[in-house]
Amino acid sequence: MLHINDITLRVGGRILLEGATAVVPRGHKVALVGRNGSGKTTLFKAIAGDFSIETGTINLPPRTRIGYLKQDAPEGNISLLDVVLAADTERASLLEEAETAQDPHRIAEIHTRLADIEAHSAPARAAAILAGLGFHAEMQQVPCASLSGGMRMRVALAALLFSQPDLLLLDEPTNHLDLEAALWLEGFLKTYPNTILLISHDRDFLNSIPDMTIHLEGEKLVSYKGNYDQFERQRRERFERMSAMQGRQMDERRRIQAFIDRFRYKASKARQAQSRIKMLEKMEPIATVVEQHTISFDFLKPTPFSPPLIALEKASVGYGEKTILSGLDLRIDPDDRIALLGANGNGKSTFIKMLAGKLGLQSGSLRRPSKMKIGYFAQHQTEELTPSLSAFQQIRKLDPMVTEEKIRAYLGRFGFAQNAAETPIEKLSGGEKARLLFALMGREAPQVLLLDEPTNHLDVDSREALIQAINAYEGAVILVSHDAHLIEMCADTLWIVENGTCHPFEGDMEDYRRLLMLQRREERAALREGREAGKGEGNAEGQNRREQRKLSAGARAALAPFRKAARQAEEQVVALSRAKEKIAGKLADPALYERATPEEIAAIQKEAADLDRKITEAEDLWMAAEERLQAATQTS
Repeated sequence: MLHINDITLRVGGRILLEGATAVVPRGHKVALVGRNGSGKTTLFKAIAGDFSIETGTINLPPRTRIGYLKQDAPEGNISLLDVVLAADTERASLLEEAETAQDPHRIAEIHTRLADIEAHSAPARAAAILAGLGFHAEMQQVPCASLSGGMRMRVALAALLFSQPDLLLLDEPTNHLDLEAALWLEGFLKTYPNTILLISHDRDFLNSIPDMTIHLEGEKLVSYKGNYDQFERQRRERFERMSAMQGRQMDERRRIQAFIDRFRYKASKARQAQSRIKMLEKMEPIATVVEQHTISFDFLKPTPFSPPLIALEKASVGYGEKTILSGLDLRIDPDDRIALLGANGNGKSTFIKMLAGKLGLQSGSLRRPSKMKIGYFAQHQTEELTPSLSAFQQIRKLDPMVTEEKIRAYLGRFGFAQNAAETPIEKLSGGEKARLLFALMGREAPQVLLLDEPTNHLDVDSREALIQAINAYEGAVILVSHDAHLIEMCADTLWIVENGTCHPFEGDMEDYRRLLMLQRREERAALREGREAGKGEGNAEGQNRREQRKLSAGARAALAPFRKAARQAEEQVVALSRAKEKIAGKLADPALYERATPEEIAAIQKEAADLDRKITEAEDLWMAAEERLQAATQTS
């Protein structure tokens, strides 16, 4: 589908790609990986037609629809739902034409096409995508202008997904998402029916979605089968093969050179020596595969304190008179590794700020040792850096009495060599600024690290280095992140921030994923009914059960057909969901992409998409059957 042929990309005189070639088959999900600054985003812009290539060609089939999430967030007073619906330009155009068309044949064509593209289900599909990205039913009706820039970027992502382009270009799609929305997006993209090109530093994304990986390496594009873990294994094996081949070639060159040196000036061997000289000249050297060294993180060892480090009793916290969290009875011990879960807006950052001492309590108590130190990391702290200073000068400004040698040695623990330490902060990359914040946070060897979205600007290798540093650190860690891989590798305990409080979650990340899937399913059902999901006996289902208990035997017999229809509809939903789980298991198996042809993989992906559609239809039938049963119950 996508053919990149011998292209050269240059930015500001610097060559990013030269003579690079790659092919992306139709329907494949491809990860584009490489170190920060290697040219991934520039290549996306070139594919989308927003950046000119110097040489070569980028070819796509005619009329291919490309979807590329740009940094321009939607604005204006149009509702979120209408913004998403407007992304399907064909549907919008047909609906507009249907209002004015006079020719009966054209009217028939319009309605036939609207049926073909399932225009009738568009509002439900758009609402489901918005719900998955964290916008409940009431929020979907508010104007875009009332949202923050980050939330409007979520709306832009929802519109892009709803438009379902033939080639979907996603550059760090989880940057504006919380963990819950990121997990939903991961599931959505697994069953996306068209081609995806994905840039991400989220290892779970790179492992669960792609069936192919393209690595920007040495100004070339190198393709690998499989996900990120498989790419790393294949690249390591390739490196080992190249190193072995290079070693054998060097041995051969030394042997030939030894023969030349020994017999070059002997008449009886002169011809053989000249032959070997030509052989040596024609021997192409095997290129050295250079291992890229990962940036390291190394937190100082804290002075130990007796537990608990922090104890909360009936604590409440908020802003002004508004309470965000209350009823907090929790403790943090020296060896705790805690991840905070919960949707954006529930109060995770408020909780972190409270622990950091940035927010005072409204009531209750927070106890901690008076000499205990806390290291607090948050992305907004980049605003507190002085752009004109270097990393070295920034630390010296905070502690002028520390020697130059100690400052440079400390910065080296966070990947700042001589040149990087002297570079003005305004010229550092986002990842370098993040590493400087880690250095500033940890310079006093704190007993507790509070990390609020620490990976936003870190590439995959730097994230792995951070994981190693957290696991080696000997204090307590409280973590907020949309990176599920980071949480799974670092957190021993999960706490959920929801319903105005925070409490432990009895389970692991896989249990939390299942809980979110169940909640999403309930939300979709509520959206289709045009109401918010209720709880317990207070909702329509509970009311239905209460009414049925009051019925006479004769009335219950009259309702039997309705109950049977509802039960059969529910069983159909369960059966289709199980079938979908089996298909998802196949698509998640790396072995599939090694043994199956692209056509077979595409067929399985299509089957998954068809099952999604059937599940939606079956759930609609189920809800309709439940409504008929409820209506019949009330009549009886």
